[in-house]
Amino acid sequence: MGPVLAGVLQLLALIGALALAYIPLGNYMAKVYSSDKHWRVEKWIYKGIGANPDTEMRWPAYLRGVLAFSAVSVVFLYLLQRLQGVLPGSLHFSSVNPAQSFNTAASFVTNTNWQSYYGEQTMGHVVQTAGLAVQNFVSAAVGIAVAVALVRGFARSRTGELGNFWADLVRGTIRILVPGAAIAAIVLVACGVIQNFSGIHEVGQFMGGSQQWNGGAVASQEAIKEFGTNGGGYFNANSAHPFENPTPFTNLFEIFLLLVIPFALTRTFGVMVGSVKQGYAILATMFTIWLGFVALMMWTEFAHHGPALQLAGGAYEGKEVRFGVGSSSIFAVSTTLTSTGAVDSFHSSFTGLGGGITILSMQLGEIAPGGTGSGLYGILIMAVIAVFIAGLMVGRTPEYLGKKIGAREIKLSAIYILITPALALVFTAASMALPTPPHSMLNSGAHGFSEVLYAFTSAANNNGSAFAGLNANTDWYNTMTGLAMLFGRFLPMVFVLALAGSLAEQKPVPATAGTLRTEKPLFTGLLVGAILIITGLTYFPALALGPLAEGLAS
Repeated sequence: MGPVLAGVLQLLALIGALALAYIPLGNYMAKVYSSDKHWRVEKWIYKGIGANPDTEMRWPAYLRGVLAFSAVSVVFLYLLQRLQGVLPGSLHFSSVNPAQSFNTAASFVTNTNWQSYYGEQTMGHVVQTAGLAVQNFVSAAVGIAVAVALVRGFARSRTGELGNFWADLVRGTIRILVPGAAIAAIVLVACGVIQNFSGIHEVGQFMGGSQQWNGGAVASQEAIKEFGTNGGGYFNANSAHPFENPTPFTNLFEIFLLLVIPFALTRTFGVMVGSVKQGYAILATMFTIWLGFVALMMWTEFAHHGPALQLAGGAYEGKEVRFGVGSSSIFAVSTTLTSTGAVDSFHSSFTGLGGGITILSMQLGEIAPGGTGSGLYGILIMAVIAVFIAGLMVGRTPEYLGKKIGAREIKLSAIYILITPALALVFTAASMALPTPPHSMLNSGAHGFSEVLYAFTSAANNNGSAFAGLNANTDWYNTMTGLAMLFGRFLPMVFVLALAGSLAEQKPVPATAGTLRTEKPLFTGLLVGAILIITGLTYFPALALGPLAEGLAS
């Protein structure tokens, strides 16, 4: 079997598995967020935090809950790292320095999981499990909660109430993420991923010296890392490390985990707004972009330019031979089109155009299918923009799901789509203009620029993957990427929730003969086109200086 055929067969198997999970998982999540019942363990949590889960919140109150919980999480995780040296189970690692502690705290609380450190040499068991793993669950739950609040804004009318943040947070964690991650962890352990609390072991001789490895609760963290679209690895090599991802099956299974919730949330959306066809239209948009990018990535990585690549059968540099070019291409596109950021290969070693695809995938806003929750609310914002564009074409007031898209709604949507490009491009420009930050680049020229552009695109879009080759463990990059992650996560949420509140207050508008049918393929095509055109107009100059210049020169 040739490598191209193997890659295609793996892609088909992945699509089949996602299709089987789509309806049951999507329906289950809709039931979770529509139920008025509380599990006993949930009642204990509500009592412990002093929250009344039955109190409805308007969007400012919902936003205050999001920000307050996230602020406490940042402080807790920062202090946990700073105190690591005196904590049990630290594996004798010292406390993490202030700049890196801030960066890591911001990273994991924002669901970014950017890592500027070697995990196996920096974090002990307590920080990994009580700090990082916990944030893997709750940061993902926060993203789903905000998405559900926006869906309620479309579904409800003549009220500004969007649900209860604390109930949505707890239910998402207890009823969806914990059981799903537990099942996934069992599968990973059965397939060879380690799960223990062992210390540091001498495992042999390497280059005249001893080689050391430490164990850890890797399978449980790997499961929620992918299932919650987090991406932070227990080891520096991330999902290329055999302790995290030992076989081709686990590699495909991890890709499935990072895609299944974002895709299934479109079903949840359709059920909650009372039209599953609307969910299918959003799904078709996500799937079209994802499949197109996977095909393009495979083509660039299998294009045999030069005798070395012809003999190898593809661009194998930076890729694990146990996964191959096809599976690595699927993983790279899936992890950058979601907010996962996990890697099973090194994106800096992809072909020039292949590396550009990973950057462009993040620059789309990670909405195809995007992160847990963030992908759904991101593409719904783009749907509002697409409806507005269609309204301009025909000269009538745009409507979406029975809600008028007026000046307030379009202003909130426009500001939303401008935030992350502004963060990524401004921070990149500052890093290239100042005298010290460019010293962190391993490469010069177009590839070096791509390293910096990738870093801030990843941070601002809460992806977390790195291009490699950039020394990001400096005060400048730890601080600036930390700020980019915080602003890129929470500023957009302000406008998402404000939009949700505005929509919920409206009374429904009856459909007429002139209403745009947003469940039809025509709207799907319009939405795909709007996403690609807006992203291209925003980022083309920066891409031309980096990956496009490198790709055309090779």
